[in-house]
Amino acid sequence: MTELNADQTNNVKPTIIPSSHSEQKDEGLSDEVLRNLLLVDLEKFPPTPPSAVQSNYVTYFAPDFMKPGHDQYVHRHANGLCIIGLASTHIAFKDEGITSVDFNVGKCDRSGIKVTGKRKRNAHHFESNTAVCKVCTKDASYIVRCCVKGSLLEVNDRLIKQPELLNSSADREGYIAIIMPKPADWIKVKTTLLATEEYKELRKDMLQS
Repeated sequence: MTELNADQTNNVKPTIIPSSHSEQKDEGLSDEVLRNLLLVDLEKFPPTPPSAVQSNYVTYFAPDFMKPGHDQYVHRHANGLCIIGLASTHIAFKDEGITSVDFNVGKCDRSGIKVTGKRKRNAHHFESNTAVCKVCTKDASYIVRCCVKGSLLEVNDRLIKQPELLNSSADREGYIAIIMPKPADWIKVKTTLLATEEYKELRKDMLQS
């Protein structure tokens, strides 16, 4: 048998076996499927991404709470926490803007409440009609209430120095307080609140103006 020397060995080219037509077709299909998975269909996405509130909370509304025009919202988290604040249709926003917020209402200053520990020690238990704060405009003042019966865990004391947060982002950084209702109390109060679509229908004239 003839042996190949080193130069001959290096010059040997590998034999390429052509793929069958079916294999080439399968590769083409695989590439097409992969391309469809990777390419983004922009039409399926909303014009703006959902906010943290929209993603993590369900929003309800308490229109005309205790008085006409006193519209408030309740953002409820899956863990039961409720964030309350002024709805965009609240009568206070009809003036030139909210100029100050005072948590010293009732028998104590709500901003002085400090809740500690997992058991929420020092939390104050309030009824849904309990006053949380007073918001003032140039010509009037309005009492903001809990809307939800439960333990007051926190008030947004940033509003004391930055009341303008209510004018710019009342549904986010300008929230009023955080309340934890008992499950049974939440079931009761939920029946008195409106879902977002119901609220929009009720206030459609104000929201469109």
